[in-house]
Amino acid sequence: MPIRAILTDIEGTTSSISFVKDVLFPYARRALPAFVAARSSEPGVRRWLDAVATENGGMCDDRMIVEVLQGWIDEDRKHTALKALQGMIWADGYHSADFTAHIYPDAAPALAAWKEAGIPLYVYSSGSVPAQRLFFGHSDAGDLTPLFSGWFDTEIGGKREAASYRRIAESIGVEPSAILFLSDIVEELDAAREAGLATVLVDRREDYLQPRSGDATHGHTRVESFADIPRELFAS
Repeated sequence: MPIRAILTDIEGTTSSISFVKDVLFPYARRALPAFVAARSSEPGVRRWLDAVATENGGMCDDRMIVEVLQGWIDEDRKHTALKALQGMIWADGYHSADFTAHIYPDAAPALAAWKEAGIPLYVYSSGSVPAQRLFFGHSDAGDLTPLFSGWFDTEIGGKREAASYRRIAESIGVEPSAILFLSDIVEELDAAREAGLATVLVDRREDYLQPRSGDATHGHTRVESFADIPRELFAS
């Protein structure tokens, strides 16, 4: 069945893994103390700080909460409160043009071409939907958000669970077999394939020094660039 929708991961797929680890995480870590000092009384910030405090024995000192959050950043911990606060800090950074989000040079033109060809595009990332919108709204290639028809994060389910991809297919109203999922993570592609989606492993040399080939691909079509994605997938 020809592809009628494309679902893409971000980190390692449209964009470099190093941008998140080398730019976004350190920025949030540095900015946390001043951010909390300035905005801790805002309800939208306070709720997440209090959640961290409660989880850590009811600590009441914001400086201690900041230290816990910074530790979680160092551990790359996937915690809802941390992700929410990071998202707010990154929003400030994007809006003040402290950085722009990295997009691989081959990704933006391919996304635009698929959109122009009438194929709706969707994002599925472990980062929150607001963070995804910020990312693509302030990219190296400009504001790419108009290219996308929808956004999904782990609220719909884990990325290594087949049920998540079935829910996404149902949400966008396209048969799973007509959805192409692009990711750099083989286990995510395995889950998508189990749900009936078509899959492509994006194996970028900048992110993976050792090419994944043969058995390492788990049978997924492998490309090193969006430009290499087989055109026959889109044949009517």
